Amino acid sequence: MNPNYATMVKEDIDKLLSVGFIHPVKQATWLNPIVVVPKKNNHIHVCVDYRKLNAATIADAFSLPFIDGVLDVVADHDCYNFLDGFSGYNQI
Repeated sequence: MNPNYATMVKEDIDKLLSVGFIHPVKQATWLNPIVVVPKKNNHIHVCVDYRKLNAATIADAFSLPFIDGVLDVVADHDCYNFLDGFSGYNQI
């Protein structure tokens, strides 16, 4: 890892550990490398490279619904809710 980013990556990982989003494991059966993307404001965005996981995953037989079908289902509701935690990009 680039030594210039090591401290910032540790801070990001410690933040995720402290809120319980991730947890340490004693022995991993698989690993995915992280990718550090610098931002314009001198911060970083820590991402996970899932290409190895995707290569080992069996494709889902059920595709995502078309947006028209989704809109038909939600059109009769009065209230909608969109959630984003402190790091919405981590939602799966």
